[in-house]
Amino acid sequence: MPQHIVDGSVPKHEQLRGILQEMAATELPAGAAVPSERQLMADYGVSRITVREAVGQLVNEGWLTRVRGKGTFVAHRVVQSTLHLASFTSEMTSLGHVPSTVVLVRDEAVPPADTAAALEIAPGETAFRVKRLRLADGEPVSIDDAWFPAARFAGLFDHDLTLSLYRLFGDEYDLPVTRARQTVSAEGASAETATLLGTRDGAPVLFFDRVSYSGDVPVEHSATWYRSDRYRVSMQVSSTEPQG
Repeated sequence: MPQHIVDGSVPKHEQLRGILQEMAATELPAGAAVPSERQLMADYGVSRITVREAVGQLVNEGWLTRVRGKGTFVAHRVVQSTLHLASFTSEMTSLGHVPSTVVLVRDEAVPPADTAAALEIAPGETAFRVKRLRLADGEPVSIDDAWFPAARFAGLFDHDLTLSLYRLFGDEYDLPVTRARQTVSAEGASAETATLLGTRDGAPVLFFDRVSYSGDVPVEHSATWYRSDRYRVSMQVSSTEPQG
């Protein structure tokens, strides 16, 4: 039974916006169609202008998405992350998402030269490679391709690699990740990346190159690709110069 929209201090488009936001958040899954303009007008006794204003706001806020010639649909929830040091699992959980992981590659090999240098291992020395597809609420968010020094993580592949490796490093190896150095850039998704992330070839992705440390000991060199339409990074920036 549709909720009532009444005359009052709250504009009708704001009332309808709240109803549709609740519908998108709790009733309809991502990708589901929302009622048509005509249906919303009939259900709630409002004008077409009111419907378009409410829907337009939700489209701008990322709750809904319009597809030309097909209608309006519930958008996939965008992961809004602050730029800080945390494992994917703990970060997604803290943001209210359900994380999951698919292990794509688990191997021991000689890493590329830049990775060997980052991990401070000798040329020809092996490292563990773990490549994983990371999902939030069942939707692909990122691909994480990471290398770890084999000498520091003996028996790594005996553990469940779908769980947080950062937690594992602290609990089992006494090497908690305490800091990281990373760069972020924009790229076009390769064919393989696009396939895994469920997007198109060349679609914009965020690329993170990270070296993680336990104290002064490098423990990880990772390359991570995020779907830019499902992952956003926010940060607080302040001046380093004295004020006044």
